This record gives sequence, C-alpha cells and structure tokens, in this order.
Amino acid sequence: MQSVRVTLLTGRSLSQGRSKEQGKLSDFHLQSVACCEINVEDLSKIGVSYGENVCLSTEHGRVVVRAVSPTQPIPPSVVFMPYGLWAAQVVGCDTDGSGMPAYKGISAVLQPARGEDVLNVEELVRLSFRKADRENRRLK
Repeated sequence: MQSVRVTLLTGRSLSQGRSKEQGKLSDFHLQSVACCEINVEDLSKIGVSYGENVCLSTEHGRVVVRAVSPTQPIPPSVVFMPYGLWAAQVVGCDTDGSGMPAYKGISAVLQPARGEDVLNVEELVRLSFRKADRENRRLK
C-alpha cells in the first residue's frame, strides 16, 4: 500500500467553528472536522483523490478521515486537521509540563483508506473507551 510521511498540524478552522453551532453530533460537524487538508502532490503519491478516505497514523494512534482540498496553501508533506475528536486520536496527551499537548509538528504517515469508513462521534467515542479500558487493564 502506498504511503507518504507527513507532518501533521492541527488547529481551528472556520468550518469547524460554524459546525459547533449545529452541535457536535450533527452531520455538518462530522464533515467539518473528520477531514484532513492535503497537498495535491501528496494525494497523487498515494493514489487518492479529494473526497476519498485516508488513514493518518502517528505513534499515538490512527484515524480514518476524508481528504479535502486545502483552504490555504499547504506545502507538500504537511497536512492540516481541524481540532476535534478525530485529531485527538493521533495527537498524544503528553504535555511536557506545559499543560497543553503538542498539536503541531507531529510526525505521521498518510495512506489510502479504501474500504474503511470515517467513524461518527458515537462510534469514535466507543472505540476510544475500549482502547482506554484495554490500556488500564494492561497497566494493572
């Protein structure tokens, strides 16, 4: 399977801000934050088009999101994800004493996610709790 190493940046987006008004369980919110803005060169390297699903993996986890056209110029090998539950799957929780996780400059791998669906909020929360439960049992 084709993949490309990228640097993940997360942040606020206009669409994300508007979607919070309709509620985090709304389809508009899902479309606004369960996505990843990707340079067209990186998409062509992995054989994906805008609108298709991609998998973003980091040392902290993996998530399937929809590839979307950048709203502002993004150089090759950099991807942008709006803050949200989907970004939280691939951003670590370590704060290095600052009280805030590192939301910028995260090393990641981008690859096609053909045959995989973008999970909705309920599905993603269930998955997250199952992972946390397994981790807690492992630590005991």
